[in-house]
Amino acid sequence: MANDINNVVLVGRLTREIELRYLNSGTAVGRFSLAVNRIKRSGDQREEEVSFFDVVVWGKQAEVLNPYLSKGRQVCVSGELRQNRWEQDGQSRSRIEIVANSIQLLGGGNASNGQPSQRSENRSYGQQNTRPVSAPQGRTADTPSFPGPEQFDDDIPF
Repeated sequence: MANDINNVVLVGRLTREIELRYLNSGTAVGRFSLAVNRIKRSGDQREEEVSFFDVVVWGKQAEVLNPYLSKGRQVCVSGELRQNRWEQDGQSRSRIEIVANSIQLLGGGNASNGQPSQRSENRSYGQQNTRPVSAPQGRTADTPSFPGPEQFDDDIPF
């Protein structure tokens, strides 16, 4: 029996400011909508198609990201799909939303005003791995352990 997989990664722009609320327990919940564009071709014509997705981010991650998630900001969201079901006026309703595990801020500015922000580097906010990582021989724990060019064959198959 195969394991089920529920994983989604989207890159798009916020359609509105993040809405930050707190549950009675004090847990922060942030909600925003993401617009993802794609270009589809029909013959020689190219037309843009936009899809909209609702995103939910929980806890400290929502609080930290709150000042950065403004309308027009490009982000990369990694998470899973969740379906909420309820009954309204005797009819069954459902809604699918993305529960974010990590959000990476992309670009330096937001598209709505064309002005770059003072922070132009990419930043990633998500669940952090708290296990200590041992560094390979000759490297410190702060240095990424990517193989150097000397560890690859010269014959590239493409």
